[in-house]
Amino acid sequence: MTRRSARDHLSAATRAERGALADDLAALDAAAWATPSLCGRWTVEDVVAHLTSAAHLTPLRWLASIVGARFDADLHNARRLAEHRGATPAETLARFRAAVDRTTAPSGHAAAWLGEVVVHAQDARRPLGIATTPSVGASTAVAEFFARRDFAVHSASAVRGLRLEATDGPFRAGDGPAVRGTTLALVMAMAGRTAYLDDLDGPGVATLRERTARS
Repeated sequence: MTRRSARDHLSAATRAERGALADDLAALDAAAWATPSLCGRWTVEDVVAHLTSAAHLTPLRWLASIVGARFDADLHNARRLAEHRGATPAETLARFRAAVDRTTAPSGHAAAWLGEVVVHAQDARRPLGIATTPSVGASTAVAEFFARRDFAVHSASAVRGLRLEATDGPFRAGDGPAVRGTTLALVMAMAGRTAYLDDLDGPGVATLRERTARS
């Protein structure tokens, strides 16, 4: 697969995962939209607005926003979230649906921006009890990227010296005490989501749990 075709494949997966999340959230009531997500202080609605923001950021827009926030990532995210959150949850969802097919991104790291959707979708779904999961192919692409380097999350640092083994797909990475689980659970654990640590097993889980608690 060429670099261009690989990027096109990841972009298609990003659009598919956005669409699946929008469909999952279509029937939520107001209380469900206010449910705390797995992502810090954000509610489910906040997570969706954040994903809409990410779909609109070009490298130049991202640079202007982060410089304007004096390189404070939390302030940058809060401003962009406020920009793309609607007056009602229905409007927030409509704005997200309108962004599903967008191909803009803050950088050329296509796997990272697929990861943004995969991780934040589960940040919203898991507290709501929604069982939908991304495709194993999409999760595998994100897992491979997360295991190679720290980007938006300290994923590679979290699993350094550990052997990751997916139980539902081809993903394997690293050497050392094993950590086993679904590809998605490994992705979410690398992203620092402690709720997924109980979905993993193997002698390396204790080390990963300790590192996640410190981050």
